[in-house]
Amino acid sequence: MRIAFSCENNLGLESKVNAHFGHSPFFTLVDLEDGQVKKVEGIANPYAEHHQPGQIPGFIHSQNADIMITGGMGGRAVEFFTQAGVEPVTGAQGTVKEALDNYLKGNLKGASGCSESHEHGHGEHHH
Repeated sequence: MRIAFSCENNLGLESKVNAHFGHSPFFTLVDLEDGQVKKVEGIANPYAEHHQPGQIPGFIHSQNADIMITGGMGGRAVEFFTQAGVEPVTGAQGTVKEALDNYLKGNLKGASGCSESHEHGHGEHHH
């Protein structure tokens, strides 16, 4: 299983999860086997500055991610990920390691679009 995390920096499992995936400068990809971390890879978000709807979900899908974990994302992004077969999960905070632990314990699941989110008019509260 491969899980992608939206991140503010590129520090592996210590990367800070970004509140909104679309503006994240980096993504951290974590490969799991039997619940154990096998590989951690940081990649730059090629669409951090400017993106069209669907570009980032397509990019994450092209990285073979099964799950996208982030602080928050708009409703359209949730739809794009679902259509691409990537499970969107919102509500993450802290480091990638903390968010991964919370996900594996079942404390993080599902996604809801940010209520303030239109195309790019995101509010600062993504909980």
